[in-house]
Amino acid sequence: MKKSAIAALIMLFIISATSCGDNDTDRINPISREAGSGTRDAFTSLTGIAVEGKDRTWEGCEITSSTFVVIKSVEDDQSAIGYVSLGTLTGDVKSVSINGVSPSVENIKNGKYPLVRDFNIVTSGDTGQDEKDFINFICGDEGRLIIEQQGYVSKEENLQQSFDNTEEKPVKDHQTQGEKRRIVIAGSTSVAPLMEVLAETYMEIRPDIVIEIQQTGSGAGITSVLEGACGIGMSSRELTEEEKKKGARSTSIASDGIVVIVNPKNPADNMSLEQIRDIFTGKTVRWR
Repeated sequence: MKKSAIAALIMLFIISATSCGDNDTDRINPISREAGSGTRDAFTSLTGIAVEGKDRTWEGCEITSSTFVVIKSVEDDQSAIGYVSLGTLTGDVKSVSINGVSPSVENIKNGKYPLVRDFNIVTSGDTGQDEKDFINFICGDEGRLIIEQQGYVSKEENLQQSFDNTEEKPVKDHQTQGEKRRIVIAGSTSVAPLMEVLAETYMEIRPDIVIEIQQTGSGAGITSVLEGACGIGMSSRELTEEEKKKGARSTSIASDGIVVIVNPKNPADNMSLEQIRDIFTGKTVRWR
């Protein structure tokens, strides 16, 4: 065989190997949240990835502990797919409709969108007055308006404030308070962006208060509340029976959609729950 023919065969083999290899854009790169994440717990439950409490997320998934890392990873990888909170969605990635229904506040309210979970604030039995006042603000008219403005669905039942209104009213004049008092809030990275807006508005009303927000994940936030490391926890999942027995109390403040996202160059724009489940359990590994 002539050298030119051999060279052509070698080149053909290289091209073929490259196009069929693990690094081509046809191979799906699913990105999931870490175990203990409220977003992951809700996503796996709603899609059927978790069955009878067993999470079947594929071990080949890339795992991250941050909502924003999921977005950045999908933005940078044409073959990637992930899931995030509707309120954190940016124009750098593309949302996917589920069973023909697009993720939107309207479709959450009318019950058509299938991937919906609650945002919760978590307290223990020994909640301080400052924390109670802030929670009353969140669950009151002004807090509910902020929640709606940020693209979430507020909870109608929380028109009645979470704590007894007969308690001592907050003092707004920081000049009479001495040093500023601190409220520490820890937990879900999905709830955190909404909580930051609520906190900023509240600190304008209460200049005697400083609110510190720590993004640690839902499970860690609940644990911090129970251990007394923070006054309020943020969770995007429901409390477990064990957490309730330890004294954790949960109040739902908003409904949020979980959005499946892909790279803008990915032509996929609609999937079924079965297709999503197959991807994140490793049954489907190629886009085509």
